[in-house]
Amino acid sequence: MAASGRDPGVAAPGDTADRWVVMCGEVRTALLQHAQSLPAAAAADLLRLRGDERVLVSERPNPYAQSADVLTGVDCRLPTSSGAKVRAVGTVSSRAVLTGGRVLQAGAVFRTPAAGPDQRQPWGNYLARPGVLVPFGKLAARPVAEGLLTGARQPGELDLGAISERLLGRLLRHQLLDQRAPFKSRRTRLRWVALPAPDGEGPSIERFTLAEDGLRTVELRLPAGTGPAAATRLCEDLALHDWLLTTLVRMVERSRLGSVDGRDAVMALRPAVDHLLHLWMPRARADRTLGPLWEVLELEPGFTRQWQTLVQRIRDQLALQAVSLRYDPALPLH
Repeated sequence: MAASGRDPGVAAPGDTADRWVVMCGEVRTALLQHAQSLPAAAAADLLRLRGDERVLVSERPNPYAQSADVLTGVDCRLPTSSGAKVRAVGTVSSRAVLTGGRVLQAGAVFRTPAAGPDQRQPWGNYLARPGVLVPFGKLAARPVAEGLLTGARQPGELDLGAISERLLGRLLRHQLLDQRAPFKSRRTRLRWVALPAPDGEGPSIERFTLAEDGLRTVELRLPAGTGPAAATRLCEDLALHDWLLTTLVRMVERSRLGSVDGRDAVMALRPAVDHLLHLWMPRARADRTLGPLWEVLELEPGFTRQWQTLVQRIRDQLALQAVSLRYDPALPLH
């Protein structure tokens, strides 16, 4: 991807459109329903959501494709933990990315300023600020952030997950795909919310939770100048590696490694070797200002440490099977 003079994830000084007090997004991650990984040209065709914008494709450090942003206009209430009725109008920005030609993600994001006019404005005013939801009056940032993160929505309130899921479902049904996935897997959902960090402080992860139904939630504190591009890249990267780790854990469990015949376990784990192990690259595309947040995740819950342990178990099993085949007395001697 082409580089520019300014990091696209950081707002320009004085850019009032990016003076946000709450930023929120949701990422859905799934295995591409296709027998083989998609090459770059096919990935670009899959992610061509808009005819007037090209798909960004890169080959280093691994194959990656990113769609153009698409906007969804909304006029609805925002969920709040206090039960207060907060109405906002504007657009939600969504996009899709494909990593390694194999793992598909769709996400939606918006940010909102501290206050807006008390009356609805002409629609053109909102279109001029893509990905921004403008509240009616003053916004109670903390209750809105809590309501968005917990997802305890009432009818008529914003549902970012539905926007993400609709885009993901549309792409997974694309005519390019043969619907023959190489192994079974589950989708995951990562919902994140960011509040401005105190002046002079750097980014931080306040909490990261995992639920049994595939939902992950992340609360961030980000410098006020951080734009949605940087936050989205960070959370897509986190969602990708969480999905990879979760999927590998389930594959190892299903293989019954250590309790069944070694050859059966190796055959059950072969799809992991063929399609997943090479995709583990935390921070490969993270914004340099937010990359240090991965160091926190490496300490607790320890993503890479758990991944490497699983990978080593698989490799040890492959090595044991290679040795047993080499010295199997039932095999003919040459």
